[in-house]
Amino acid sequence: MNRAPALPFDLSGIRLQPGQGLARQLYQALRERILDGRLAGGTRLPASRELAALLGISRNTVTRALDQLYAEGYVAGRVGDGTYIAELPRSRPAAATAVTPAAASPALQLLQNHHLAMPAKGAPRAFRIGVPAFDLFPFETWARLQARFWRKPSPARLGYGDPAGDIQLRELIAAYLRSSRGLTCEATQVLITCGSQQAISLCAQLLVQPGARVALENPGYRAAGHAFAVAGAQLCGIAVDGDGLDVAALQRLNDCRLAYVTPAHQYPSGVTLSLQRRLALLEWAKRVNGWIIEDDYDGEYRYSGTPLAPLAALDEQQRVIYIGTFGKLAFPALRLGYLVLPPALAESFARRQALEMRHSEVGTQAVMAEFIAAGHFQRHVRRMRQAARSRRDALLAAWPAAIPGCSPLPAVEAGLHLSIKVESLARERELIGAARAAGIEMNPLSDYWLPGSETAEDARAGLVLGFAAVPEAQIVEAVQTLHRAWRL
Repeated sequence: MNRAPALPFDLSGIRLQPGQGLARQLYQALRERILDGRLAGGTRLPASRELAALLGISRNTVTRALDQLYAEGYVAGRVGDGTYIAELPRSRPAAATAVTPAAASPALQLLQNHHLAMPAKGAPRAFRIGVPAFDLFPFETWARLQARFWRKPSPARLGYGDPAGDIQLRELIAAYLRSSRGLTCEATQVLITCGSQQAISLCAQLLVQPGARVALENPGYRAAGHAFAVAGAQLCGIAVDGDGLDVAALQRLNDCRLAYVTPAHQYPSGVTLSLQRRLALLEWAKRVNGWIIEDDYDGEYRYSGTPLAPLAALDEQQRVIYIGTFGKLAFPALRLGYLVLPPALAESFARRQALEMRHSEVGTQAVMAEFIAAGHFQRHVRRMRQAARSRRDALLAAWPAAIPGCSPLPAVEAGLHLSIKVESLARERELIGAARAAGIEMNPLSDYWLPGSETAEDARAGLVLGFAAVPEAQIVEAVQTLHRAWRL
């Protein structure tokens, strides 16, 4: 079949903006018209001098644009006959009927229901959850240490490193945990991660078989549940009461060999796992030959006495995997956390880490190692603990004595947040909606329950408030705003 003759070259619609790279603009305009068919294959382009005159630009500008089109195959020259649009394959026009999209893989289907919500935007406000006092971090000291490292880094540290992380940082973390938290461990057991969420994800990837049961606190940290679900786990919610996870209920659960817990300060209820239940939980892991993942996300914040020893410190059978993070002591954007693994798992986790991301970023690890070695970290921990206690006290003192439909404030002995029970889901929604309309952040407790929980919906209602993100004056001001928003 004879091809219809190409239409003449048409400049309509090409508008070039001075001072913004004329050659690049012309290249992009011509390329776009070639790809969408407005410039058909075989169309002859004007000579560069003529095209420059038509567009009011220099010939050199036109030549640079055409050279780029030549290099990428969009135009071709015919000896003695000028430049033509290349003959490119064209896709057929879409049919009038809708096309059925390709079926999503099982992993993509799981993500429809198991993904993280977008984080709150902007600087921290009262009463944002999950963030410490950014305003107290010694950024000048950190910047000085960072500049010192990058001024003349060792070439040996600039290539591919140990997937388990910088050995100096791992040694310092192990020493810190031994001295400050009573957790006996060695550097070979420490694996550096990009925060606690990646640590949880690694555990899910390596310890969960599709269809296997994983026990989770209910209500609990939903992001952990999502990670296990995406790995193929069957999520089994275990109730939480005033003494923490109901270990007796866990013991009655058949065919479960993995439990995820937040024993120091349960998320989101704020209770601490009692010693009796800690021992019972360790006995369960021994009996079923299972694993316990201990997330100690804010275990440094204890307001009466010293921080509690982690569950892992009581573990004589090497069944506990300990997760720590610098995000609750520095700031989450640092993306620096760690796992303390039983020796039997350390090499396997490092190998899996290497497949996913080779190793964590070297500069942050090196600077944190120096930050700890020079004593800055320990001083910062003490300062953060004092500030969190002061901000907790400000909230407790300013909070209304009585709010219709709400329980009184609980005792807050640890952590960076508190949880208040509300009489019904409708009242929870009313309080949360009014607070958010007034610019106050807080989370509904009902969001932390697993889907299909047996607990009645009204029994799931409550308010979850963070108290460490902003200074005391802003906390008092926020409570006064709540007074007006809730018409107290």
